[in-house]
Amino acid sequence: MTDLDTIFALSSGPTPSGVALIRISGPAAFHAAGFLVENLPQTRSMVLRSIRRRNKELIDSGLVLVFPGPASFTGEDCVELQVHGSRAVVNAIFSELRALGLRPAEAGEFTQRAFNNGKLDLVEVEGLGDLISAETEMQRRLAIEQSAGGLSKRYNEWAIALTRARALIEAELDFADEDDVPGSVSQQVWTDVTRIALEIDRQITATERAGSVRDAFKVVILGPPNAGKSSFLNALVDRDVAIVTEIAGTTRDVIEVDLDLDGFLVRLSDTAGLRETADLVEQEGIRRARFAAENADLVLLLQEIDSFPEQVSAFRSGQSVLRIGTKADRHPGQGGDFDICVSVETGEGLDRVREAIVERAGLNWAAIAGLGAGRLRHVSHLQKASHFLEEALQGSELDLRAESLRLAAGSLGRITGRVDVEDMLDVIFSEFCIGK
Repeated sequence: MTDLDTIFALSSGPTPSGVALIRISGPAAFHAAGFLVENLPQTRSMVLRSIRRRNKELIDSGLVLVFPGPASFTGEDCVELQVHGSRAVVNAIFSELRALGLRPAEAGEFTQRAFNNGKLDLVEVEGLGDLISAETEMQRRLAIEQSAGGLSKRYNEWAIALTRARALIEAELDFADEDDVPGSVSQQVWTDVTRIALEIDRQITATERAGSVRDAFKVVILGPPNAGKSSFLNALVDRDVAIVTEIAGTTRDVIEVDLDLDGFLVRLSDTAGLRETADLVEQEGIRRARFAAENADLVLLLQEIDSFPEQVSAFRSGQSVLRIGTKADRHPGQGGDFDICVSVETGEGLDRVREAIVERAGLNWAAIAGLGAGRLRHVSHLQKASHFLEEALQGSELDLRAESLRLAAGSLGRITGRVDVEDMLDVIFSEFCIGK
């Protein structure tokens, strides 16, 4: 790929469709579009035009949008054609564009050009990718904060403040005898550095907890055989996704279902019943159940209400656990030892379980609200920045403390793409769809 090429792609949904949006970007965008569209406007505008082959044969009519660079998404000259979304129309236009020397865009190439031309930084690029793939309201809200530049602004402000602090320290080191260089630099800069260190630590926590919003809030259904786990899962999602029988050990593997609960993406996992068994396949299912529980955001520990309480050690210390008593219709008035009692036959307690899941998912949202949160890629760089700031605050040699501030600012720069990120660009942009 090279930015000297002019590229094109279908930027709308797959054909056939009501409308197809074809995007063209690059130095020859206006020249190529001029062969297809008579009287192509040269200024930013939208016009209705006939789309023709080079021999003037009519292909279609549609809206033509012209975006002169650098004031475009990619920073280059761009043209968008909104035509009827038939395969024949799109293929005919693509054939003409290829004959004019243009090439199809790679996945994410329009966005990569926007990055290369300074229209977006790497944090905004990742936010845009998350916004495109968002399925729930909370995912959308998380992505929009990042793609709109709010998170980048925060990272840049920290980096600028650290660079200024380092400049003051180095000025004192280099010009200690000059009257116009303020003394006692530590009194001026270390208060700000301490504040930034605390804010970065809060950002690390927020970003780690954002994983449950962006990827899914993981809820694992755990318990002994015949506790009603599979029936409970089917009732909770209101469809049959797990096999239900009276035979203990029916569920052998982890069954996952995604559910949108009040804007949160919740991933429910039904697991094998926990018990001692000689069956090797069931043993593997139980091992997977314990692993899933250890990595869950919330464990729903199910037992039939009148069963003997069992101690389960499948989850980590301090993990959020709800004890659910099942088959409440068979045991009316019982279940005082459980957090919630449910019946899949009558629906009793199911709404309370959904509310409890949303409440706990909301705790993670509360931790990131107002801060925004990037991807887990950011965490490693934030942790490095935090480490360097700790070195700067605890150090004794002023020149070494200044170097630690430089390294901290560099770590922040790697998040936004301002410093040394060439090795990760292909990975990030390959996650985008063709046409974006």
